[in-house]
Amino acid sequence: MAQAAAALGLQLSGADLKRFGASSLAKFELLDEIGMGSFSVVHKARNTVDGTLVAIKKVKVKEMLDEKAKRDCEHEIALLQRLDHPHIIKYFTSFFENGELFIVLELADGGDLAQFIKCFRQHGKLIPEPTIWKYFSQVCAALKHMHLKRIMHRDVKPANVFITSDGRVKLGDLGLGRFFSPNSVAANSLVGTPYYMSPERVQEHEYDFSSDVWSAGCLLYEMAALQSPFGNETKNLYSLVKKIVASEYPPIPSNLYSDELRALVAVCMDPNPMKRRDTSYACVVATQMYERFVRSSACKAKTLAST
Repeated sequence: MAQAAAALGLQLSGADLKRFGASSLAKFELLDEIGMGSFSVVHKARNTVDGTLVAIKKVKVKEMLDEKAKRDCEHEIALLQRLDHPHIIKYFTSFFENGELFIVLELADGGDLAQFIKCFRQHGKLIPEPTIWKYFSQVCAALKHMHLKRIMHRDVKPANVFITSDGRVKLGDLGLGRFFSPNSVAANSLVGTPYYMSPERVQEHEYDFSSDVWSAGCLLYEMAALQSPFGNETKNLYSLVKKIVASEYPPIPSNLYSDELRALVAVCMDPNPMKRRDTSYACVVATQMYERFVRSSACKAKTLAST
């Protein structure tokens, strides 16, 4: 096991190993299957040492014929080990058993933001604006932490934002993430989900952290409009790229949400990356707006109670 772990560059945390006991599947009770990928299955599991509920991602390493897929797996773990934030899925430990890699992660079992949005769309209802600001402020806080650690997510979208049972959100799935060394300031590889890619990325230009800001803007828009800003563009990739480059999307109706929300979408989705505001700005605006709604709600409740 030690040799296999070393091959993937795993650095197991002593504190987490102490918490979870010996790194063995025998220490966990696998419960429901909650996700699936090309080479992986994710289960909800219970730590038999202390009863903690976790998510265990089983990666079928032996089926990975592509060396890049193996490197991506190693890469995701390495990035997760660099991060520690309340709104980023926490990495606990990893171990090998029977030629398969098991990654133990924090559990967020309330579904993901894509499912949340879909539920509102199917019921013909809008997501309340305070909820949008709450979730978006938490996503921005996670991105801000990542960027301060010089890590770019590169696949920010609703399906990669997970909801906990107590109603918080956590950014996850760092498989496409990129760490920038002090000497590197831009990337140029074409990875990610097309509907959430920035203009510079779809044009295969160099891009930096501001590309994550664009994707966050798409996410904010989708919570308000219940669809991707470019979701109607299904004809071909050329048409999609053209719309993205021009930042051409249906406006959010002014009678549905605040001017501040529509303005933040606009500055995050500025086609010129040099004009986009950073995650710190988006985080401040989102937090202030959420707090404003909370205060307003408290004032209304107080007024009703006094009448």
